[in-house]
Amino acid sequence: MCRSIKTLRPPFQEEVTSEDISAAALQYVRKISGFRKPSHTNEQAFNRAVDEIAHASAHLLDALVIGSPARHAS
Repeated sequence: MCRSIKTLRPPFQEEVTSEDISAAALQYVRKISGFRKPSHTNEQAFNRAVDEIAHASAHLLDALVIGSPARHAS
């Protein structure tokens, strides 16, 4: 679906800024809504969705555990 949104977790990205997360959220909302720039009537809902998705995305990235558990030899 949103093929141009890049993966924001290691090892794909070592440093992720709030701007990176907001840009991905904006791209996602644009794709879902079908609006590149919403009308004045829809602007508040559009911007709220971007903020909420960015917030949820930041929580997700903070909670992810990256790397595989150590394997024990049998």
